[in-house]
Amino acid sequence: MLRDTEGIAPSAVIVPAESSAVLARFDGRRTVDEIARDVSRSTGHRVDAAHVAQLADELERAWMLDSPRFHARRRSVVGSFDAAPIRIAAHAGGAYHGDRLKLAEFIERQCLAVARPQVGASRDGAAARRMIGLCAPHMDLWRAAVGYGHAYAALEQALAAPGLEKVDTFVLLGTSHAAMRGPFSVCEKTFATPLGPLDPDREMIAELAAGSRFDVREEQYLHKNEHSIEFQAVFVRHLLGDRPATIVPILCGLSDCQARRRDPAQDDGAESFLRALGEALEKRRDRVLVIAGADLAHVGPRFGDPAPLDERQRRALRERDRASIDRATSIDPPGFFADVAQDLGTRRVCGLGPIYTLLRTLPRSSRGEMLHYEQCVDPEEGSIVSHTSLGFYD
Repeated sequence: MLRDTEGIAPSAVIVPAESSAVLARFDGRRTVDEIARDVSRSTGHRVDAAHVAQLADELERAWMLDSPRFHARRRSVVGSFDAAPIRIAAHAGGAYHGDRLKLAEFIERQCLAVARPQVGASRDGAAARRMIGLCAPHMDLWRAAVGYGHAYAALEQALAAPGLEKVDTFVLLGTSHAAMRGPFSVCEKTFATPLGPLDPDREMIAELAAGSRFDVREEQYLHKNEHSIEFQAVFVRHLLGDRPATIVPILCGLSDCQARRRDPAQDDGAESFLRALGEALEKRRDRVLVIAGADLAHVGPRFGDPAPLDERQRRALRERDRASIDRATSIDPPGFFADVAQDLGTRRVCGLGPIYTLLRTLPRSSRGEMLHYEQCVDPEEGSIVSHTSLGFYD
């Protein structure tokens, strides 16, 4: 299955397995005839040039080839999104209820109600601390309801405590599941949710743009279908009710730092943005809270592993995840980055960018607390996505 994570191609395309050898040679350097001859020679089965041409034509019509036709469509789609004042709730009705009342009821009963008693019982001292950061899952609400509940029940309690009544800005950090060229991408649009809109903090976004060595809005289009921030916006809007607030949506790709396993502090572009973000937060010290939408491991057949994890391997994964979590709760950004980077190709922690960025915004004197950890196991083929909920307090 071919899927365009940018969303330029409107739907996925299924390619028969026997055509994979042909597809693998669509590299822009060979003609149709050359591909047919090369595949025939390497597989021992004759492949006709007409078959190659037909596959190329079908992919072209599905917007799956890097071609002038595709790039014309991309310019049109990106231009339309950039011109729109509102970022629609792309996953409403799919990953969560699109109906306002059903969504509010689900959040209350399936998410917050599960965690509220534990929050009140286990964190008697929470009122004496000021929450400054939060990490929550970014899986669909159906599967990660309990994880969301623990994260946002803690935020609910914090917002009701003295000292956070002035909070009116939420910096929402998310993973970009589409490839990013730059280290960060900011979206200056109103985020629609079934529970009501959240407007951007344009003043803060302007400060980030002025302080960064790259165009923070250049890849704004990647926010169009990205769920990692959208899900956090839904919960923030629910908790706030009619209380006015703005958001700063930021996708954290960290440029090529992840691919090279290099601390973003060594990247001029990433570091310029992180400094600008830190200065903007310090300026709004009593009014802002940072939330990272971030999952942890992605393991099993769905993600390229030969088999699902057995019980022993699941325990080992839990221990491995906990080691990363301990780095995060001890406010150790370089240590967290290095820890996750060492097995990024096999554990596939997709929340590295937003969690690292969140940690960089926190004072070293602050402390983190694990609120919840869970491994969501696919009931059909056993693949696992793990996630954690973390609270950070000064």
